[in-house]
Amino acid sequence: MNIRLTAIALASGIAGAAALAHTGATGVVLERMEGMKAMGDAVQAVAPMIRGERDYDADALRRAAETIEAHSGSAITDLFPEGSNGDPSEARDLIWEEWERFAALADRMEETARGLAMAADNGLAHEQGGMSTGAMMGGDGMMGGNGSAMMGSGSGMMGGGMMSGMTAEDIGAMPADAAFAMTSQVCSACHTRFRAEDE
Repeated sequence: MNIRLTAIALASGIAGAAALAHTGATGVVLERMEGMKAMGDAVQAVAPMIRGERDYDADALRRAAETIEAHSGSAITDLFPEGSNGDPSEARDLIWEEWERFAALADRMEETARGLAMAADNGLAHEQGGMSTGAMMGGDGMMGGNGSAMMGSGSGMMGGGMMSGMTAEDIGAMPADAAFAMTSQVCSACHTRFRAEDE
């Protein structure tokens, strides 16, 4: 699958979820919803560049990555004290049952966003002479092995194994769209596992 399509499919879901109304939310629930919205807005702002629908702007991508980073790690986990679920929160009880997993994803988001900011100056993959999608997705060399380093299985991705050995600097050496896809995948992993879906 094309790296752009993968990244955009993930990003669209993230931005859509973040755009939901925050009716009735107050206190820490409102704070974290606003943080999620800021991240969703950042993704939405740069998605057209990743799709090739708008001229690439490294500064805009860097600003988006910095916004995501600012709302990741402990900045987000601090907004999930026990007992802060229930309507209008969309947080599943599973967050507190699997706190270490949730916190690991929040930390991973911070790391990938930092890497994305560094990758902004690298441009898109097709601008670098057409790095193969397989290489970016972990298939033939860059991440080695059978593709599990980046894409991973669901259990590896959700369990914190996704890209586990990659630092922000490693991600920062990648094409910007590959780094964007990695950041989007962490968002998606967290939403899939820990966000209650509308019925």
